[in-house]
Amino acid sequence: MTRAQLLGVLTGLALVAALTSLRASDPPLLKSAREATFDEYQSIAPRAFEDLPVRVVDIDEESLKTFGQWPWPRDRMALLVARLSEMGAAVIAFDVLFSEPDRLSPRSVLRDVKGIDPALVRRLPDNDEILAQTIAGKPVVLGFALSNDGSYRPPVKAGFAFTGESPFGAPPHLAAATPIRPGLEANAAGIGHISLNPEGSSGIVRSVPLLLSDGEQLYPNLALEALRVAQGASTYLLAGATDVADTITEIRVGDFVIPVTAAGELWLYVSPDRPERYVSAGRILAQDGIAQDVKAAIDGSIVFVGTSAAGLLDIRATALGHNVPGVSLHAQTVEQIISGRFLARPDWADGLEILSIAVAGSLLVLLTTFVSPAVALACGLLITALALVASWLAFRYGGLLFDPLAPIFFGSVTHFAATAYRFLVTDRERRVVRRAFGQYLSPSLLHRIEHTRNALRLGGDDRELTIMFVDVRNFTEISERLSPTEVVRFLNTLLDALSRHVVDNEGTLDKFIGDSIMAFWNAPVDVADHPKKAVRAALAMREALVHLNERDAFGFGAKRKVAIGIGIHSGVACVGNMGAETHFNYSAVGDAVNVAARIEAACKDVGFDILVSETTAQALGRFALLDAGALALKGKSTRSRVFAVLGDEKLAASAAFTELQPIHGQLVEALRLRSPDARRVLSTAKLQAAALAPGLGEFYRRISRRAEHFADAPAARGRAGE
Repeated sequence: MTRAQLLGVLTGLALVAALTSLRASDPPLLKSAREATFDEYQSIAPRAFEDLPVRVVDIDEESLKTFGQWPWPRDRMALLVARLSEMGAAVIAFDVLFSEPDRLSPRSVLRDVKGIDPALVRRLPDNDEILAQTIAGKPVVLGFALSNDGSYRPPVKAGFAFTGESPFGAPPHLAAATPIRPGLEANAAGIGHISLNPEGSSGIVRSVPLLLSDGEQLYPNLALEALRVAQGASTYLLAGATDVADTITEIRVGDFVIPVTAAGELWLYVSPDRPERYVSAGRILAQDGIAQDVKAAIDGSIVFVGTSAAGLLDIRATALGHNVPGVSLHAQTVEQIISGRFLARPDWADGLEILSIAVAGSLLVLLTTFVSPAVALACGLLITALALVASWLAFRYGGLLFDPLAPIFFGSVTHFAATAYRFLVTDRERRVVRRAFGQYLSPSLLHRIEHTRNALRLGGDDRELTIMFVDVRNFTEISERLSPTEVVRFLNTLLDALSRHVVDNEGTLDKFIGDSIMAFWNAPVDVADHPKKAVRAALAMREALVHLNERDAFGFGAKRKVAIGIGIHSGVACVGNMGAETHFNYSAVGDAVNVAARIEAACKDVGFDILVSETTAQALGRFALLDAGALALKGKSTRSRVFAVLGDEKLAASAAFTELQPIHGQLVEALRLRSPDARRVLSTAKLQAAALAPGLGEFYRRISRRAEHFADAPAARGRAGE
């Protein structure tokens, strides 16, 4: 790991830690995005409407036109209760406040009129008393709202039992409530609060608090109380955490068990608003009788009385994006409990999401730093897809709410930051490497150099290399017949065709020296079997030159062929960046380089295009090689044995080479011993070589003139490595 990479990892992990802490603090913006995601899930797959025994008696615009503006006199509300009770309503729950005396009551109207006998006034009907008497003994639940004034607390008509720690600190706080008229309060079968989102910052109702608390007493909401009264239950059973106070996990009322949040809230899983849910209050109060379909809808149902009239300001927004009467949400709460279709956000959901941000972010930092931004992006997209799919499946089939956006958003921020850091800092050295080596190395070698520390430090190392020199034969003669521009064009065509085989075989192009190429293998990084790869590159060059000549790529005509000589040697050389700090070349120097250059020059004397040193030949194994004798190389005190490279393993296994090999061995032995049979064996070798490779004719013609090159050497081998 380079210093830049280490710094990048530490910086990236610090960013991941900061983002994880930000998610743990759960700022309002993240919470709003999460809730919007859950709203979208409900929009895609809302709770299906079921014809359950829950109805809304709606004080709608038509009812107000028929019976006058709101508020109605309470004797009319008493008539409404009486008729609903007669039709068999299981419960009549009012999403209506009865906190003030009825100003339309005859007693209230005449009380302040001067000259009226007070005794007569007391004998007049009082609408509040009429309503109180009507609800007595009937399953009527009245509602109250939260208030900022006074200290009124409504009576609680049911008992509470709980398991685990005390739950009184869990629900939203009730400071004060709107009062209920005394007679109504006393005669009601149940009392529940009508607040839908007392602590909600959004206008969308996503959850309903089933309980409120003043610290000493719990107060059920209207829907919960209606469900209790409908079942004739007397007690709520609350389950909480065994080791955590002020936490509620579920509420049992009668036969129903309701999973809730720690604060005792029910996540609303709403269904689209349907006309079947509503019955107009005007149809209940109709003087000409009640229709049979109305009676059937009310019979046995939990009935909520409320209003949808726009002027009465009880319109709420739902997760589906619809505006509905507030009373319908109370009805939907009961529908949801009866149907058992619940939504839940487990207490451990926050922890899971925070952990996923930390793990995914750390993974993206490491991938971006050590692999590539593209791989990190692919993994990020995979994580995004998995998060979305897992979150959706959890909602669709388990009713569980998990936030996919926070991990996706924070993962994207992490990937962008890590990628930017890598481009600006970590990859800066690699870009320098690419500029320095991009034209001279194969992509695989270039990649390895990019991940090697100190790849471009000035200086050299002693390494075992295989060095190649390539030179154009008769270049002076060729250049004399061409203009400078034509010479450049010729060299570009030739050198481009030859040099690409160096790169393709994981070699390093050192330099172009006029009409020559210098290349080496096993630097700047290790290359396995580098002698073989160098020889394979030479054979590919030979084949490429044949094709160039056949199609007259140089424009010299069919009779004028371009020839090259290639010398290869394996040995220790000093290789590295040589020059100045600001301008240097990656090159190799040393005796091994000189030997390779001398072997290339010897191709002219030997009469063959590819020669390798004995060191290289020993590393090749079963290549098709022929002993070319021990040459006196310039600058060397002893002769150096060289071998002509006919071809690769395939040629070495051919019948023609198998027949030529022993004959060539006999020739070398005869020349070494200066035997009179050398001429006869040479003739046989020439004849056999003609069928193998046309270029061997010149090779054998020159052997007879170089008999001394074999005289001081032991018996040679036909193929290196045998």
